[in-house]
Amino acid sequence: MADTTLMDKLVSLCKRRGFVFQSSEIYGGLGSVWDYGPLGVELKKNVKDRWWRAMVHARDDIEGIDAAILMAARVWEASGHVAGFTDPLVDCRQCKNRFRADDPRIKGTPGQRDAQCPVCGSKGTLTEPRLFNLMFKTFMGPVEEQAAVVYLRPETAQGIYVNYLNVLQSSRQKIPFGIAQIGKAFRNEITPGNFIFRTREFEQMEMQFFVKPGTDAEWFERWREWRMQWHHELGLNPARLRWHQHGPDELAHYARAAFDVQYEFPFGWQEIEGIHNRGDFDLGRHQEYSGKKLDYFEQATNERFLPYIVETSAGADRVTLTLLVDAYREEEVEGETRVVLGFHPAVAPIKAGVFPLVKKDGMPEVATSLYRDLKLRFPSFYDDSGAIGRRYRRMDEAGTPFGITVDGETTSGRTVTVRHRDSMQQERVSLDLVGDYIAERVGGTL
Repeated sequence: MADTTLMDKLVSLCKRRGFVFQSSEIYGGLGSVWDYGPLGVELKKNVKDRWWRAMVHARDDIEGIDAAILMAARVWEASGHVAGFTDPLVDCRQCKNRFRADDPRIKGTPGQRDAQCPVCGSKGTLTEPRLFNLMFKTFMGPVEEQAAVVYLRPETAQGIYVNYLNVLQSSRQKIPFGIAQIGKAFRNEITPGNFIFRTREFEQMEMQFFVKPGTDAEWFERWREWRMQWHHELGLNPARLRWHQHGPDELAHYARAAFDVQYEFPFGWQEIEGIHNRGDFDLGRHQEYSGKKLDYFEQATNERFLPYIVETSAGADRVTLTLLVDAYREEEVEGETRVVLGFHPAVAPIKAGVFPLVKKDGMPEVATSLYRDLKLRFPSFYDDSGAIGRRYRRMDEAGTPFGITVDGETTSGRTVTVRHRDSMQQERVSLDLVGDYIAERVGGTL
């Protein structure tokens, strides 16, 4: 059963500490659209930076691009989105709620008198199913006519496919090689929800790996192994990660094989990344619709072939939510509840908090100087307000792994107190070495 209590607490914490805010909140909010605050944008940036480093910087066989959100409408015809990116939709005339026609909670047949609404329980109030296109449509140019229609992209992958030849030729890569991209995508979801898990505007981290037909199954298994390892290295609990294989009834029309990396959220096991063997469907369709030859000539074997594609597609917002859920815990300490976000130090939005014990005896000056030095190396925070215990608690909620207190011994012995978030243990560290001490434990800058 879904643990709505935990999600309610997490949503509250995210607003209170500046991770995520409701979009347009002062105007009543915009449904399933969210803004990232000061801590949230750092956490999400760390996710994207680690993905980019693993995909592009650490490899010689993957190139990065940043394709435009707006593309020729013909792209989406070739990809199948214009004709097939639709969901059947039903409305309840009584309570005005909207559902997918295949929603398992619906009792009976939508449009018939036996159909019962899953929200209000009314019988015979569900409309006949209507097809609902998930792409946001707009117009390019001054005239709103069919010839001027363009779409906000529902995925970033097509921008990679249409640039396949450009990247291949300009980078002088050879098959097998990949193209990676991080970017915004938009889907007019019928039933968005669960905070930032399913939203109408979201960010994808996608990599398309182009391989010789016949080697695709081998590369597919390699990428499955590499991608699961990446999630483990984020510090996620391995017991809450699993593989879900798509059965014949789940496979997309283009897929030869598909597995999802799933995480156990309070609302159940859900996908955070997909690994797909897409065969030659995508390049084949774009070759057909554009009239441009997209096959590859392999000099070593004197062969021409249309590459197969192994895709890895992760949601930056979903991975960010996964980190928040996985890190959240409550502990009883001295009769009080301590709320902690136990992020892996490498992804924590703030690496160190700096606190003068009191606002006198030269402590604020030393603490301020230390804070400015640390901030040049990694995200840090200065706080001189309230009791030191309260300051620690605020940093615990922000997920900050280290608290550094400038106290009476600092001015005399040039050491500071370093407090560890998870154990709450404290140790003395030389003032001159504290920057290196923290950097070693947070993995340096991302």
